[in-house]
Amino acid sequence: MGLALVKSRSLCGMDAPEVTVEVHLANGLPAMSLVGLPDTEVKEARDRVRAALLTCQFEFPNRRITVNLAPADLPKESGRFDLPIALGILAASGQAKTAHLAGYELVGELSLSGELRPVRGALAMAWQAAGAGRTLILPPENAAEAALVEGIRVLPARNLLEVVAHFNGHSELMPYSGALTTSEPSYPDLADVKGQKQAKRMLEVAAAGLHSLLMFGPPGTGKSMLASRLPGLLPQLDDEAALESAAIQSLDGKFDPRRFRARPFRSPHHSASAPALVGGGVNPRPGEISLAHHGVLFLDELPEFDRRVLEALREPMECGHITISRAAQRADFPARFQFVAAMNPCPCGYLGHPQRACRCTPDQIARYRGRLSGPLLDRIDLSLEVGVLSAETLQGNPDGESSATIRSRVTAAHTLQQVRQGRLNAHLDARGIEQHCVPDTKARVMLHQAIDKLGLSARAYHRTLKVARTIADLASSDTISVAHVAEAIQYRRGLPSDSRP
Repeated sequence: MGLALVKSRSLCGMDAPEVTVEVHLANGLPAMSLVGLPDTEVKEARDRVRAALLTCQFEFPNRRITVNLAPADLPKESGRFDLPIALGILAASGQAKTAHLAGYELVGELSLSGELRPVRGALAMAWQAAGAGRTLILPPENAAEAALVEGIRVLPARNLLEVVAHFNGHSELMPYSGALTTSEPSYPDLADVKGQKQAKRMLEVAAAGLHSLLMFGPPGTGKSMLASRLPGLLPQLDDEAALESAAIQSLDGKFDPRRFRARPFRSPHHSASAPALVGGGVNPRPGEISLAHHGVLFLDELPEFDRRVLEALREPMECGHITISRAAQRADFPARFQFVAAMNPCPCGYLGHPQRACRCTPDQIARYRGRLSGPLLDRIDLSLEVGVLSAETLQGNPDGESSATIRSRVTAAHTLQQVRQGRLNAHLDARGIEQHCVPDTKARVMLHQAIDKLGLSARAYHRTLKVARTIADLASSDTISVAHVAEAIQYRRGLPSDSRP
């Protein structure tokens, strides 16, 4: 009776726990059974592995085959276990040597011809394999992604034959040595936007402190166009942040190594469900808020989203991570995104329009805006009405600054905040606000008046202080003056009144 052990990896949130594939051959009626809490995709590996072995001219043992995926209480999903199962069968039957198997981890889905197909989560698996001191064998499409992890030895293999030849000593797999070819991230330029000087200023303030913002106004005024230009105002990601963002994209199976340092920009449709936005599933996978980690999450037509979906954003906006709990397992995903939203002032969109009349009743307008709860709006740092452009502005040439020019000021503000407090202004806690967001005497008087007249909550007060601190940083001012506080209060205006023009 033969027994072989092959190391592999599963996925559980951001973690990639080790899985030992145990293959046992015994006498009895020919059959192959998979145990160890496999899902449907893993169970189907029996047919894929059998066909791949026969196609590659290997002998499929005519015996009772038991494949155990240990630990037994860890759910296993996807086809990444095809390669270790196939190699385990060959090793147990004596067709592949087992002398050096302990120093390797293998992942890869097999086609019926024995070719290896890419899997998702290669970056997370490479991270854990490097910590365990093992070499990782995986499909070539995942090699560049896995090689991002420092200290990992990656062996890309095109098919099962190459893997077996490597362990039998016929021809060794060559380590991946390709240089990471990343291009400079390309974003739409803010200089393309005509007019809207106040909105552009608000975007700069939002980028300088990573503040959340809401834009409202009639259709066609440029709200979506402005939002799409926000990533181009942010500095390039550093190594640690880029790896975190890449790991999340890898879990979704859509990571492109050529865009390694690019800021993600996610814009889900308003029909998205709560699990699609925050993550979920039987085996939890990241949602849009995690895929936007270190980037921008843009929700267009904000009131059209289901209210329960929007309410699910409240906790991640505060704490920067999301915990998804299921009966079988629990997964934690980072969700440090910059929230950007856009909406119309009313269902028809023309409330307050200078030329077009609004046809909505006050009750319709109230119901439309009632889809946004007070606690959610209270968590938004900046809000601004994006007005209709005049004919002269539309027909004229763009007259604003380029994204590169604004990005230089934003980068300087980020550097100042990191030196002063070790984090960006939007991430300051209560103690950090008390220490670094102290207004002068006149500014304190203005804040006192704003609290009384606008009814600012404690959260709104703290967020106003953080925005004022960001405005002062853009002006290279050590103190928060009355001008900085006045601009910050201006950005906390609510939606326009229901009065008709």
